[in-house]
Amino acid sequence: MSDGPADKSNLPMVVPRNAETETERQGIFARIARALFGWRSGTTRADLEVVLEAAMPGETGVSPAERTMLMNILALRERRIEDVMIPRADIVAVHQDISLGELIKVFENAGHSRLVVFDDTLDDPVGMVHIRDLIAFMATRAAVDADKNARRKKPRPSGLNLNAVDLALPLSSTGIVRTILYAPPSMPALDLLTKMQTAHIQLALVVDEYGGTDGLVSMEDIVEEIVGEISDEHDEDVKPEVLRQTDGSFIADARASLDDVAAAIGPEFDVGEAAKEVDTLGGYMMAQGGRLPLRGELVSGPTGFEIEVLDSDPRRIKRVRIHRRSTRKIEHDREGRRRYSAPDVSSPTIAASSPADTAGAMASQDQSSQSQSRASQETPKPSTRT
Repeated sequence: MSDGPADKSNLPMVVPRNAETETERQGIFARIARALFGWRSGTTRADLEVVLEAAMPGETGVSPAERTMLMNILALRERRIEDVMIPRADIVAVHQDISLGELIKVFENAGHSRLVVFDDTLDDPVGMVHIRDLIAFMATRAAVDADKNARRKKPRPSGLNLNAVDLALPLSSTGIVRTILYAPPSMPALDLLTKMQTAHIQLALVVDEYGGTDGLVSMEDIVEEIVGEISDEHDEDVKPEVLRQTDGSFIADARASLDDVAAAIGPEFDVGEAAKEVDTLGGYMMAQGGRLPLRGELVSGPTGFEIEVLDSDPRRIKRVRIHRRSTRKIEHDREGRRRYSAPDVSSPTIAASSPADTAGAMASQDQSSQSQSRASQETPKPSTRT
């Protein structure tokens, strides 16, 4: 046994426990929450979506407008170019050899500051033209030497002589056509926005796998997905109309949305699953027929409805008439396409109270006309010989 001081290193002693870190405390709370409530921790994005969707107004300190924009920002990751683009039929474009005078007129009517420029067709784009570049080019051509202008009896206002601008000059000779971006329809909208910011180009053509033009996207179109519709003093607040007619039919712009058409006609105009594939009335008609219907042609609509093409061109349907099948008489043209005949409101048989009565009256009229036709054929014609 040692006479020296006892070796305390081998004696049992209480080791002080370190304070819990913030991470450990959070881990404990998370385990308790999972055990009691089945809660599972997720990403910050998912948590933010849950808070914005579940929170009552005023609980988060975020205004309704801010909440909407935050939700739009989170949803923008799922948006593709094809969801925000302007369709090909609505693109305002000019040929590269258009004269400056005609180009000014197009800018005046289009209401856009940038226009697509093409060579042969819209499937052969060469770039875009900005109205600011056009004005700068014309101002340069119209500039008058300051000394010469000062010596004139009547100096030209602002030192510009617009008569010196050749309005017949083709656009391709001006050198003001700018580069344009190209993007596939499946490209995420956020990726294109980043590309636009990097390249300092605010316009992109949407091209398909064969190089054809599908649509057009501007930076404004993408930003509107976040902040909502942006209108300036040049935008016309014109909404595609659906107007009820006195005969019970409806005249509609083919660009009208299916929701607007259903709101105007009633819940019986239900397109069903087709609403998941197309947005507009014209798109629904093409989906029903599998092609672009011709002017005067009929397309089957929802149960109880048929749609007649009133105006169209080789690229799109413009205006249509929506009929209830029991209120109009159907005829066929020489090519076999069905058309609606004009209603004879003066005939009591056409104004029958029930569809059965109407069909019977129409059948009797057909039989009567056939009898008259046979009688005229059996009657001998008078001799024309003298």
